Amino acid sequence: MVSLPVLPLAWFVALQEQPPWMTGAYLGYLVIVVAVPGTIFWRRLTGGSGWFTADVVLGTAFGLAVEALLYPIGMLFAMPLAALLMPALAFGVWRTLPRRRLSERPTPWWATAGVMVAVGVAAAWFVRVGSQLIPLTGPSALRPNSDAPHNLAVAGELTHHFPPRVPYADGKWMTSHWAAYDHIASTHWITSIPLDVLTYRMVPFAWILLTVLGAAAVGMVLTGRAVAAPIAAGLTVAAGDLVAWPWAVSNRVFADGPFSLGQLTNPPQAFSTVLLLPLIAVTALLLRRKPGQTRGQLFRLFVTAGVLIAALALTKATTLPVYATGLASAWIYLTVRAGRLNLRALVLGVGVAAAYAVAFFVVLRGARSSVIFDPAATFEGLADQMGGGSAVAVIAAVVVVGWVMPLVGALLIKRRIPRDPMPVFLVFGFVAAIVGASLLYDEGETQLFFVRTGFIYGVLIATWGLGSLQRRQYWIAAVALLIGVAAIYWGRYRSDDSCTSASCFGQSLAVALAIAALGIGVFGLVLRGSRRTWALIAVAVLLGMTASSTVVSLRKFATPPLTEYESIAPGGIEAARFIRRNSGSDDKIATNLHCHQARASHCLTGSYWIAGYAERRVLVEGWAYQTRVDDTYPDGVQSSYWDEEMLRLNDEAFASPTREVLETLRTKYDVQWLLLDERVSAPPKNLDRLTELRFQYGTVRVYQLYPPPPENPFPSQTPSQTGTQSPTPSPSFPTGSPTQTPSFPTQTPGVPVQTLTPGQTLPSQPFPTGSLPTGSLPPPTFPTGPLPTQLTTTPGVPSP
Repeated sequence: MVSLPVLPLAWFVALQEQPPWMTGAYLGYLVIVVAVPGTIFWRRLTGGSGWFTADVVLGTAFGLAVEALLYPIGMLFAMPLAALLMPALAFGVWRTLPRRRLSERPTPWWATAGVMVAVGVAAAWFVRVGSQLIPLTGPSALRPNSDAPHNLAVAGELTHHFPPRVPYADGKWMTSHWAAYDHIASTHWITSIPLDVLTYRMVPFAWILLTVLGAAAVGMVLTGRAVAAPIAAGLTVAAGDLVAWPWAVSNRVFADGPFSLGQLTNPPQAFSTVLLLPLIAVTALLLRRKPGQTRGQLFRLFVTAGVLIAALALTKATTLPVYATGLASAWIYLTVRAGRLNLRALVLGVGVAAAYAVAFFVVLRGARSSVIFDPAATFEGLADQMGGGSAVAVIAAVVVVGWVMPLVGALLIKRRIPRDPMPVFLVFGFVAAIVGASLLYDEGETQLFFVRTGFIYGVLIATWGLGSLQRRQYWIAAVALLIGVAAIYWGRYRSDDSCTSASCFGQSLAVALAIAALGIGVFGLVLRGSRRTWALIAVAVLLGMTASSTVVSLRKFATPPLTEYESIAPGGIEAARFIRRNSGSDDKIATNLHCHQARASHCLTGSYWIAGYAERRVLVEGWAYQTRVDDTYPDGVQSSYWDEEMLRLNDEAFASPTREVLETLRTKYDVQWLLLDERVSAPPKNLDRLTELRFQYGTVRVYQLYPPPPENPFPSQTPSQTGTQSPTPSPSFPTGSPTQTPSFPTQTPGVPVQTLTPGQTLPSQPFPTGSLPTGSLPPPTFPTGPLPTQLTTTPGVPSP
């Protein structure tokens, strides 16, 4: 109990740069809406794992899976707060399902304390490195790579619309996995924490902690021993980077653990790891036949697995194939050993196939993947980077050896349960991940997400092996692990310049293996142990060689991956937030910015920040990412836009605007806002006449489109009852406008251009209210003074 406060303390310390109310609000949401209901679901459906602490962690992950499926259903019925129903659903499950006494064992204090040490290391790493990778404020916030704004744009789309469309290139359905953003959107609705804080800070850190805690819980389930908890948590923290050789560390794709740039900038990958852990646990509960298990209990286990499989199918494409390979191997193993068809594994396999098919045809809408079969292409990129194309075989061998190192942990596994299929499941799943990364290729190197998925398999294999030792053997394993850490440290990092030519790609590995072999021999001779002792020393030394990420290699990634130029326009974040405050969720933006770097000689059409910070759809902003997941663009990542006429009309509005062009944008494409970046093109002189300038800051101008004024706003005079002519002008208010705002003259003398200086906000003035004059009443009087500075539109779903 003394060590448990480390968890909330680590949470608040790691997020100390955020206001305390945000940190507390997210923690309260996670506990009340997700963790408590999820734990009730998990324990009632599965019958428990045998440890209450493990059930709490696995139940929290299961609660996230339920939330990921419940949120889109709520959005279909305009209920974005649907996650608040989870406590009520949990209470119903608790009262409905039969109660039974769960056989549980207490978790020893030292096991909990060991896990909390890993949690503390994770928090310290996040303070020093993780929270610095994506700046939220200051000049650095204007120079992110394309990944961060892309994630923010997708999160904004899921916050306000379902089914989702591509927010930065509106007009096409989103054909990528989006379930990870459901949690971000639901949390934003209920807690009002800004989306960028959730996407870049709180949610990634929460998923890192759940990965560490989840690995500890699954280690206990697999081994049946509490000692596996600190081992699994420690390996998750310390063995995060398997192949950070000096010549490969500059390439971000070779950081595979939870402490990596890929894990922080790819929410689907991080979320898939969190969901995979309870799925592995429930798979173990299913495939291991408990005596006296009823059909009702078996059915509830299948329901639990089905929820997790469905959530994973909507989250990441690389997770279920790895899981399915391990499951198929376990099914073959059980069928051969028993001499009859194993129905449990078969039903799980059918469920995986069905979920994958539904995701392909419904979520991805049948879009073909850009991943192709190209053996060794993964390693050819490293060879070209080092200028040694002939050394591909050596590079492949070095990298693959680093990947497969955790497999040696299987040599120490003791099978405590007869015919246990889980070692087979873990080993073949891990091998499938490595094979997939080695044989497949994608221009965006997405094939390496197979290895990132397989990382947790390697952790569990090594944990099971070390967790099978006898108590007196652990000091031997600890010393051997330190020998491996020393070997890999000296081999990899004795000189950053040790491998700069094509002839020494294997030098670091050779040095590390030589030191490891020497350490194994010396330590084994000193102990004069048995064959089992020699095997323990060899395996522990090799496992120790996988450690390095938190010690040295992440120093390479401590510098934020920022661009040398401002990919976000100065003043752009403020402008996008101005649009968000003064628009409805269905309002649409047109912009003249398409390139990630303004005025670049080679245009990467990867600009997504307007859709991200405004939380509104953009007619045409960027489309490079969409080409990777949607085969409707035939020419690859840098293909032309799918609707050339739409793009031409969009750009003409900023080059030579006319009333006809703007009206076409407003009526045909529902555009209500124009965001102009002066770095791309100067504002046309007549744009101020045809629209209204609503915001100006830095290099960004924001205009709002209104319906054109009527040709005859004041009708001809009609005779009065006395026979005299008296003017009775009638005010004209447009109807049917998407923005539903009065039509005022856009250029009234004496109205200053609205600009914003740093630290200044725009005041809000409401429209005058009252009834319209009718008949021959006296002419109405209009309020005098400047036009209102903030015109609001009628929102769709109200934004938090």
